[in-house]
Amino acid sequence: MSSDYNPPHDPLVILHEDHEVILVDKPEGLLSVPGKGEHLADCLLTRLQAAFPTALLVHRLDRDTSGVMIFAATRHAQRHLGLQFEKRHTKKTYVARVWGDLQPKEGTVDQPIIVDWENRPRQKICAETGRAAQTDWRVVRGDGAETRVRLMPKTGRSHQLRLHMLHLGHPILGDPFYATGAALDHPRMMLHSETLQFRHPDGGQGMRITAKAPF
Repeated sequence: MSSDYNPPHDPLVILHEDHEVILVDKPEGLLSVPGKGEHLADCLLTRLQAAFPTALLVHRLDRDTSGVMIFAATRHAQRHLGLQFEKRHTKKTYVARVWGDLQPKEGTVDQPIIVDWENRPRQKICAETGRAAQTDWRVVRGDGAETRVRLMPKTGRSHQLRLHMLHLGHPILGDPFYATGAALDHPRMMLHSETLQFRHPDGGQGMRITAKAPF
């Protein structure tokens, strides 16, 4: 996938910015951090640092996922937010369009995940060696051919939402790693980080930042 890296050049969409945090609506197709090699140097972090030189990484979104990302403006904020993510005190909601008619209307996937070493960067579900991973889902609407669903990850494993939907038999539309056939035939991966809830590093006030899904 790296050889055809063609990131979009849309201007930064700043959702919120203050003395401790910067929240951005990441476009689909742009790496969160630089990849290996000069051709993968362009990423959201370096673009953001051009405008906000003190911006520091807190978490990541997959290249093909769009939506809310939070960056720290200070080392204090980076530590504070890092602990919130580590202790699962943040709350994230994603919107996805998945293949087929997802039933029942809500539920939880509890399937452990580990890197698929022979097929990196793919991951896989593995009961023996995987790390615990849980995702709540709730159907928004469906037409039989596809389902719009909200996904609430309880853990933050790599490719978690993508694998958990695949495990249910409903891959995310346009997923370049896990969708096949007609489910793959979409202009982008239909996964968007819609909402992030966290406590502000200065004073602990609860905040909820949202970016509407572009699909």
